[in-house]
Amino acid sequence: MDNHTFTAKMEKKLRREQRKLLRRALQAKNKGIHLLDAQNYQKQKRKVARLHEGVRNQRDDFLHKLSTEIIKNHDVICIEDLNTKGMLRNHKLAKSISDVSWSAFVSKLEYKAKWYGKTIVKISRWYPSSQICSECGHQDGKKSLEIRDWTCSICHKHHDRDINASQNILAEGVRTFDLA
Repeated sequence: MDNHTFTAKMEKKLRREQRKLLRRALQAKNKGIHLLDAQNYQKQKRKVARLHEGVRNQRDDFLHKLSTEIIKNHDVICIEDLNTKGMLRNHKLAKSISDVSWSAFVSKLEYKAKWYGKTIVKISRWYPSSQICSECGHQDGKKSLEIRDWTCSICHKHHDRDINASQNILAEGVRTFDLA
């Protein structure tokens, strides 16, 4: 499934409506009206809240559908235990991460796995999934986020960083699951 960016799609409309909200607040302040009594401000505030609610509902609907599809079609799901709070501190990634609600997705996967009797295997966040060659197992060392694809120095297999990491997470998850 495609990575939906609900906030990004509504960003232009949200920005416009929030600017209107700010103007209404300034108008009320200039007229000496308390914001609770300013009817235009209150109407605009409800309009902005409805837009945010629409984005939240779209995202939630997508996450429910995706998590249900994954749970119904797989008996064992291997995921990496990511530090999303720490990742949100990176200003370059924060908007994208919060837009897809990774933690909400994982929690939906977890409770649906319990419902359907499926297994979720969490791989440690310290497991070097993107640094190990999924073909030969050679660990090439830490790579910066700018490096999106690389070639193994041992087997010369060319890897996409994310696909390679997902293959390594699956292999580690299956290995961990078999040990348990």
